[in-house]
Amino acid sequence: MTKITASDVNNLRKISGAGIMDCKNALVEANGDTETAIEILRKKGQKVAAKRADRESSEGAAIAKVNSDNTIGVIISLNCETDFVAKNESFVTLANQLAELAISHETMDDFLNCEIDSMSVNEKLIQQTGVIGEKLVIGNFEKVSAGYVGKYIHAGNKIATLVGFSKPVDGIEEASKNVAMQAAAMNPIALDENGVDQKTIEKEIEIAKDQLRQEGKPEAMLDNIAKGKLKRFFKDNTLVNQDYIKDNKQSVANYIKSVDSDLAITSFKRVSLS
Repeated sequence: MTKITASDVNNLRKISGAGIMDCKNALVEANGDTETAIEILRKKGQKVAAKRADRESSEGAAIAKVNSDNTIGVIISLNCETDFVAKNESFVTLANQLAELAISHETMDDFLNCEIDSMSVNEKLIQQTGVIGEKLVIGNFEKVSAGYVGKYIHAGNKIATLVGFSKPVDGIEEASKNVAMQAAAMNPIALDENGVDQKTIEKEIEIAKDQLRQEGKPEAMLDNIAKGKLKRFFKDNTLVNQDYIKDNKQSVANYIKSVDSDLAITSFKRVSLS
């Protein structure tokens, strides 16, 4: 029998992320050959993944990353089955590694097929499903490209946001974090009123009219009053029109103009697992 050393086991652990006994057993089965042991661990992961394919993966970690010059940002969520796993340090480390890798890929498919640890991201997820014992999936993949991109991750990795700005200016690092925190806390549905889809607008107008009818308002007045309520809806639910959470006497748009008169927010993304 081939002697399996602690160094052999440790090396396989670093490559695969699997536990000590799983690595040792795989090496024993592979007669000490690391490449064969990796394949054994992958097959184990496939078996576990197949058994858990119908499980719901609603817990996890939402991670936002930006590139070195703050012009591209990405949010991914690495989803799992339980909050216990989501809080595990090795799980969060893997989520951060995957998010860093995702920055350089334009689509979810490209990202899932790119290489990590001599395998694709898809294969890595299957392998780690075998290691952790829970179904792992990439639940979200969102990107923002802009003159400057800021990010924010809420405590516990349950909410992550990206905000794109027209250009980098003095004070942009703090301002971008503040607006990204705003998006995390206030959950806007769009950047501004132009980003709200027509179906949502029509629904809000009908809700407003129904409320007004219940209040006994004349039918002839409903359209004008409903338009006023729609403006309030835009103010509460679009990022640039919301009251700024650190100073509710001004809007987010006005806060941005106070940083630089030519600065504008161009886009944002928000991912929530809560």
